[in-house]
Formats: sequence, structure tokens, C-alpha cells
Amino acid sequence: MTDSNFSMEELNKFIIQAKAGTYVGNGNNALSSRMGSHDLKFQEGSFSYLDSYFGGTDFIGQEIVYHKDEPVWAMNYYGRIIEKNSITGAETGQIIKASLSKMYKEGRFLGGFENSINDDIYIDTSEGNVVSFTGKEWITRNGVRVYELTYHGGLVIP
Repeated sequence: MTDSNFSMEELNKFIIQAKAGTYVGNGNNALSSRMGSHDLKFQEGSFSYLDSYFGGTDFIGQEIVYHKDEPVWAMNYYGRIIEKNSITGAETGQIIKASLSKMYKEGRFLGGFENSINDDIYIDTSEGNVVSFTGKEWITRNGVRVYELTYHGGLVIP
């Protein structure tokens, strides 16, 4: 248990729910919290989640989990299409959503995951756990890396 009176298992479960219910689940956009940001929100019980990002094809963002309105966990990410002539932003989004949906159904959100869709392969690798982690996801098309994203995060303790 942490000082916030929740277990890491509860936090992990909530993060998966929030991720599945927002971007991957085509959740509703929330009001922008920062000029030019795209925001997605989710709430369940005493936990709430905000994913706030900038950009589209190339993008940067941050996810925050709050417990009883106090920030307890965060993740930063930056993703981009490397081969703009080989894959579109829409195709990338479809592959990511389908792949992450499968990973979330396994009850996890961190790497060690691979998913093939036609000639495209989605791969997610990471080190660590919900407490502290770093990772990378990418898509290869016909053996060429066309998209990549790096991420890192963990507990936020006052």
C-alpha cells in the first residue's frame, strides 16, 4: 500500500481501464486543459485519469492518474511516423488501437508484446513496472520500421 491507501494492483487495473476507455476505446474528448491540447478523461471510483497531448501524426503527451484528486502516477510519451511515404497517421492509429486493445485484455499495459496485422507488426517493449518504467513501441511494415514512440513514467509521490 502507498500513503494514498491503494495497492499497486488497484492502480494497474485502473490504468488499463482508463487507457482502454479513452484513446483505444475512442472515448470522448474533454475540454482542452492547455492551449492546443487534445484531452481525454476517465473516472472510476476514487481514481481519475487525464491524457493530454499535442500534435497528430507526430505527437507528444502526458497521462496523469489522480487518487482522491491528488496526482499519484504519470507517463510521458513522444511518437512519430518515421516513413511518411509508407504509412498514414490513420493507419498507424488503427494498428496501435487494435494492438493495445489486445494487450489490455491480457490485463497489462507495459511491453513484452507483439501483434501482427497483415504485413504490419506492432511491438512494445519496456523495463520496470507500474512504479517506474521506460519503454518503446514501434510498427514495422514489410520489415521496415515506419513508426515509433518512447515512453516513461511511474509513481508521483509528494
